[in-house]
Amino acid sequence: MSPPILSLALPSATGRVLSIQSHTVQGYVGNKSAVFPLQLLGYDVDPINSVHFSNHTGYPTFKGQVLNGEQLWDLIEGLEENELLYYTHLLTGYIGSVSFLNTVLKVVDKLRSANPKLIYVCDPVMGDEGKLYVPQELVSVYREKVVPVASMLTPNQFEAEQLTGLRIQSERDGREACNILHAAGPARVVITSINMNGKLLLIGSHQKNEGQAPEQFKIVIPMIPAYFTGTGDLTTALLLGWSNKYPEHLDLAAELAVSSLQAVLHRTMNDYISAGHDPKSSSLEIRLIQSQDEIRNPQVELKAEKYD
Repeated sequence: MSPPILSLALPSATGRVLSIQSHTVQGYVGNKSAVFPLQLLGYDVDPINSVHFSNHTGYPTFKGQVLNGEQLWDLIEGLEENELLYYTHLLTGYIGSVSFLNTVLKVVDKLRSANPKLIYVCDPVMGDEGKLYVPQELVSVYREKVVPVASMLTPNQFEAEQLTGLRIQSERDGREACNILHAAGPARVVITSINMNGKLLLIGSHQKNEGQAPEQFKIVIPMIPAYFTGTGDLTTALLLGWSNKYPEHLDLAAELAVSSLQAVLHRTMNDYISAGHDPKSSSLEIRLIQSQDEIRNPQVELKAEKYD
């Protein structure tokens, strides 16, 4: 008789996460940016790598393999055949094709058949700063099929605009975008970065009961004069981790997530400077392993301001 799977027989008090994202051999983006922080916060995390690249695509070259929808489903069937397909959370990030995204929707249904309380945290990675970096047809699939089944959505400003058709030019617009997304499905929405008048804002919204006005808040985030890779993946993982620990207080979860992220970014920039590199000259690989203490026990300095 085979021994029990302990992560199923004796699950952690926090949860068991299936994370479907990209993977790089070197550097921290996608699953490399999300799995380790969630493990530090006490979660069992099983990664499925949607791509397996040598490095992120911002380098002059990259090589590797791309998983297709059929291969993803093979992995799901393998887990199911061995009675391993029970998760408390599904986390998805960058997905590059419609066929793969449609298979992810099948995965959501399959996981919810095993656990109807499954929490699906979706980072709808489509683009930034006015530019799409996925095929245009993915936008409608996200809008029409994915958003309605998500429990939490973590778009950036550009992605929220794509999903809602609303141009976000003010805080009021950001809050209205959250309302539009709530009406489509998810109870929790966090627009992770809104660049407005030289300020960076996070706007969060939690609709605790259907038909009820959501609780909304903002966090003003100081701009750091550098560009980092993997920050969106890390932010969404931290939001999953902390919002599950504080399910009724999305504002507190966002404070903790933002505080960890800021600590990681400051450490990263300072380490590059110490190594003699100008942090403004290229994108920076985040210093995740060196920031374990700040991920486990962030010092909250940026506070959420609740909207009336």
